[in-house]
Amino acid sequence: MKEFSTVAIEAAREAGKYLISQRGKLSPEQIDVKALNDFVTYVDQHSEKMIVDRILSHFPSHKILAEEGTRRTQENDYRWIIDPLDGTKNFIQDIPIFSVSIALERKGEILTGVVYDPVHDELFIAEKGQGAYCNNRRIEVNTKTISQALIATGFPFKAKRYLPIYLLCFEEIFIECSGMRRCGSAAIDLCYTAMGRYEGFWELGLSRWDMAAGSLIINEANGMVSDFWGEDHYLSSGFIIAGNRQVHPEILKIVKNHFPLKK
Repeated sequence: MKEFSTVAIEAAREAGKYLISQRGKLSPEQIDVKALNDFVTYVDQHSEKMIVDRILSHFPSHKILAEEGTRRTQENDYRWIIDPLDGTKNFIQDIPIFSVSIALERKGEILTGVVYDPVHDELFIAEKGQGAYCNNRRIEVNTKTISQALIATGFPFKAKRYLPIYLLCFEEIFIECSGMRRCGSAAIDLCYTAMGRYEGFWELGLSRWDMAAGSLIINEANGMVSDFWGEDHYLSSGFIIAGNRQVHPEILKIVKNHFPLKK
């Protein structure tokens, strides 16, 4: 598994260096709209190409699932799940919170997860059964309760039909916890929860590439990850709750009450 992680780290760092080189250089005509409130730039696309090229130079038979459209579906048990720029809107606005997220799965099980924050030069890495690390330092979730907790979330800008229910959940969680944050990169939110900067995170309407690497990092940091119904279908549903072992059950209890039916 070390070979997989080494290549993922190299790809993430290379892409991160490129993202930094392009900060502040976008003009309005270089920003395209994929869907309502969902943007893409040449930076996302070139970052993806860099990552995919490096991975395939080492593992040419592996499958690829990447946000900006790269797909390889040949017969192979291994598939790379890539978000070349998680936090595109932040990047467009020159808000310094964005990341590169790379995961490797085998038959649906995430084996390796790498998230790189190039602005702060923080590299998060986890391998199945080997713990989670930030810049080679072991990380774990903390043990704060929900009354002490700082909770991260993401607004459902791709699924606004859920906004009324989301706001009911937000209100209840906000009342119970000590504070809420919305930083704009789900991958970073998951990593910050894994290292105890946050105590919990919940969001809906996400894609597999937003969560794949970060969910393994949470699990390997002794945290808990589930969908809104306490099961492990978050990668397919896009509904995710993550947290330490005190806070995750409390968020789940609130959210499950408002989302009683599985999606």
